[in-house]
Amino acid sequence: MINIAMNGTCDADFQNGPLTPMSEPANRQKQRADGRRLSGRSSAMRTLLGRIEKIAPTRACVMIAGESGVGKDIVARRLHDLSARRDGPFVPVNCGAIPPDIAESQLFGHEKGSFTGAIAQREGFFEAARGGTLLLDEIAEMPASLQVKLLRAIESNAIVRVGGAEPIPLDVRIVSATRHNPAEAVRDGRLREDLFYRLAAFALYVPPLRQRDGDVETIAQEFVDTLNARHRSHKRLTDAAIAALRAYSWPGNVRELHNTIERAYILSDEGIDVALPKQAMPPDRTSENAMALPLGATLHHAQQRFIAATLRYFDGNKPLAAKALGISLKTLYNRLALMRDSGRS
Repeated sequence: MINIAMNGTCDADFQNGPLTPMSEPANRQKQRADGRRLSGRSSAMRTLLGRIEKIAPTRACVMIAGESGVGKDIVARRLHDLSARRDGPFVPVNCGAIPPDIAESQLFGHEKGSFTGAIAQREGFFEAARGGTLLLDEIAEMPASLQVKLLRAIESNAIVRVGGAEPIPLDVRIVSATRHNPAEAVRDGRLREDLFYRLAAFALYVPPLRQRDGDVETIAQEFVDTLNARHRSHKRLTDAAIAALRAYSWPGNVRELHNTIERAYILSDEGIDVALPKQAMPPDRTSENAMALPLGATLHHAQQRFIAATLRYFDGNKPLAAKALGISLKTLYNRLALMRDSGRS
């Protein structure tokens, strides 16, 4: 009987309450300069942080469950950073993004000549993560045939490359993650039950943002601080923006919140205002409609790109574009005039 509830904590072994979170080493803090780190003061997050710090020093496998956008990869990274393997590699693998015909080779590596196109020996993700942590994201999307081989590798503590015969000892901690309820994934046949028990020696549940009372404002403000430091600015969230952020349900979770704040930041002058839809866009469209900006793009250039992309999305309808951008129609016309003047200069 698998006892995991997606509306509460996953592992019943840790019910001793939250711990005081340990400080990350300075070099790890620098790696969080993009603002993607575990934040929040809610009881749910304090409990999660406490459990992470109990589990991190162990060598056991950990399974992380939670909706899309909650930051499961950040939880996995924190487990790595607080473990004895912190100086080793952290290798994230999206199991749902690897074509099934090359998945085994990608995971375990292959020997030269083992199949058409194998012109050289190649190490897989397991060997790339030697001495560190391997994150198997979206584990329930892994092909069933590969789940069998993964189970065998964990049980024998060794892998065999495709086309090889010699076992290669494992030196890696495995952390897995899924956006599905693990119990349902097992019941539906997407995840082998025996593999689940191997991967979920410890289980962590990352709550959605709507269940983290008070965390929206905390995360938003921390991200604004990060953007201010990055752009050497002093912008702030308006009272109206904070009220709007609190009232919204955040179906896309922390990822959607970050995208919303960054978009509003780029389009604002001093006070940051946000415009949120009355009805949520499906979370998986967040990345689909994301706009890539070149590294080193100026704030002015990014603002122009956002405005142009939004106008294209709404087929040139300026009132709709202004509403989506969270600015008045007059402000939009002023920005367009500045863009035209800039283009002529």
